[in-house]
Amino acid sequence: MVDPSSSSSRPPLGAAGLTLRLAGIGVIVAALAGAFAYVNGTLDPQRLTPNALVNVLEKNNGVHPGFRRNHSKGVCVAGYFESSGEAAAYSSAQVFTQPRTPVVGRFALPSGNPYAPDASVPIRSLALRFTQENGQQWRTGMNSMPVFPVGTPDAFYQLQQAQSPDPATGKPNPAAAPAFFAAHPEATPFLQWIKTAKPSASYATETYNGINAFYLVNPAGQRQAVRWGVVPQSQDAADATLPQGADFLEQDLVKRLAAGPLRWQLRMTLADPGDPVNDASKPWPTERKVINAGTLVLERSQAQDQGECRDINYDPLILPAGIEGSDDPLLAARSAAYATSYLRRTSEVSQLPATQEARP
Repeated sequence: MVDPSSSSSRPPLGAAGLTLRLAGIGVIVAALAGAFAYVNGTLDPQRLTPNALVNVLEKNNGVHPGFRRNHSKGVCVAGYFESSGEAAAYSSAQVFTQPRTPVVGRFALPSGNPYAPDASVPIRSLALRFTQENGQQWRTGMNSMPVFPVGTPDAFYQLQQAQSPDPATGKPNPAAAPAFFAAHPEATPFLQWIKTAKPSASYATETYNGINAFYLVNPAGQRQAVRWGVVPQSQDAADATLPQGADFLEQDLVKRLAAGPLRWQLRMTLADPGDPVNDASKPWPTERKVINAGTLVLERSQAQDQGECRDINYDPLILPAGIEGSDDPLLAARSAAYATSYLRRTSEVSQLPATQEARP
């Protein structure tokens, strides 16, 4: 799913333009969902570790002490979730049975560079933490693309290696990324989307997709595979021209919230038997049943160096009773690499720029 604001009158990229975009796509993909490795720290037979994956991201994006290794540039938001009651038949989680659940979130730019211009990548992200009355939490990270390029941590690492700068030139080999994608046909759905994707002028007008599959578990123990996403209730028209400046996304968000809360509908897509639940690169058929689980309401924002979101690791496997992770290897991989990134940045607080408040 792509929000209408991501479309424009621009024609699709030609062969030359697509090649150029693929050559630089590692910067985008590097920040889509974090680095990957299994929770036990290895990925047989290559024994790929969280440290190795975070290291290659640092090699490709540069090291910015004290900042997240992915989605480095962002803004905190807070509000609540209003349940519609529709998901209660599928899950025992309080977030779906209680009228209102507080939320702390973070919009971010998919880049490992905290100073990247907002127009430098066409993808936006949204991470959320729901805190239930019983103290259990649900954390999720979503992106504005509909699928992930590849389905395994090893393939993701190979893509990052294709984007690593050559020591002799200081730049990636322009033929490496196209060669990688030629050898990975599973990336076709993502490549079809990226051909016409363009940066949007607002976080508020984007649809954000969870991409990975999870299970909702009801009180009887019945499990339903789902993918979720949030769809904006804003009716803004597509932006033909991006605002000037490097930081227009946060400025736009602050302005919109000053005028009133922003709302998204939380939609759960229910898998049919046979739909892939362990491969985030494979879309599900569009005719699958979708339920409206409720409304996400964001009321206020804070700079990320002061807001509550700065201290949150948005680990996608922190889940309440009633929601379970699938066997998608990218989920455990994200969890492990997020922890590695968190440990690194918390040890670098003293190295943050003078304009930044010390934060983990």
